[in-house]
Amino acid sequence: MAAEIVNPRSDSSTGHEGAEEPFDPAFALHRGGKMAVQATVPVRDKDDLSLAYTPGVAKVCTAIAEQPELVNDYTWKSNVVAVVTDGTAVLGLGDIGPEASLPVMEGKAILFKQFGGVDAVPIALATTDADEIVETVVRLAPSFGGVNLEDISAPRCFEIERKLQERLDIPVFHDDQHGTAVVTLAALRNAAKLTGRTLGDLRAVISGAGAAGVAIAKFLLEAGIGDVAVADRKGVVSRDRDDLTPVKRELAEITNRAGLSGSLESALAGADVFIGVSGGTVPEPAVASMAENAFVFAMANPNPEVHPDIAHKYAAVVATGRSDYPNQINNVLAFPGIFAGALQVRASQITEGMKIAAANALADVVGDELSAAYVIPSPFDERVAPAVTAAVAAAARAEGVARR
Repeated sequence: MAAEIVNPRSDSSTGHEGAEEPFDPAFALHRGGKMAVQATVPVRDKDDLSLAYTPGVAKVCTAIAEQPELVNDYTWKSNVVAVVTDGTAVLGLGDIGPEASLPVMEGKAILFKQFGGVDAVPIALATTDADEIVETVVRLAPSFGGVNLEDISAPRCFEIERKLQERLDIPVFHDDQHGTAVVTLAALRNAAKLTGRTLGDLRAVISGAGAAGVAIAKFLLEAGIGDVAVADRKGVVSRDRDDLTPVKRELAEITNRAGLSGSLESALAGADVFIGVSGGTVPEPAVASMAENAFVFAMANPNPEVHPDIAHKYAAVVATGRSDYPNQINNVLAFPGIFAGALQVRASQITEGMKIAAANALADVVGDELSAAYVIPSPFDERVAPAVTAAVAAAARAEGVARR
């Protein structure tokens, strides 16, 4: 699949009906969509046609019918990912529906191609029912080597991912959860290294108990962080609360070893790490109350929970989700290489070990260039995708989920 700009019109209209509007480069770039299908073999004459289609194609079909695993060798299946959404949690726009989500899903697909060499197909579903989404994706699965779930609201996203993982033998990955967690861990490892600490020395506070917040908390615990507490709109997720959803009750059981309760601001007192994936604003006094050499990862877009100018007054390392500040926590650093590595070895799933390997490889790319303004590489660093791909493939083999 070719990622290309298709812009059949050269005028400056946005495509809306009525009078011409001022030129907007975003509308100009998106006109006609951002991607197209491109053949990888020529069809120039009847001989080419007879091989690419009938009668030659029948031989390949028959071989696959007799040996189903050959589908990976003789179709595009082994290098194509379905990017699946229901349009309920699109960027910071919320529940805007499947049609309005398509520009984002197209964007995700071209990032797969640009940064990982992986073909991807946007699939926006006209249902928000978890079971219907699962059944639909299961029926589509024979055409794909992996499934990337995207912009599906919590808590349904947890159930959908779990059920698909149980029913499919191809990688299923909810990027809003795990891609964010992988890049966060990589940056945190390097920040700790820069200040002479390890993950085990750190106590983190996460603002946001949605898909990203829950995944980051679990992943940091898996990686060995000292302690982590998660706060939602009502305060710290703790065992003494009686208003928790099943997902948050589970979270309360495994996080917050310090037994904190109350507000996010009170939890930040003495904390080593703030991780923001919720929006809103953290008051400056709360940031000032954090430990010496603290890290502030304020990742809400476009407005970080803590403005970098304020964060830099108190923190040793500051990261955001924005491209115009140093240390951007960007999922594109993770998901292309993770899928490329998994597909390369035809992995049946993406394990925790594969995700930790991805985070470690990403952190290692920084190497001797490590500084407070450079704890995570740029998405355009050409070393990133190959490093993550190789690490994930090796981890898949080590964990016994690789099939070649």
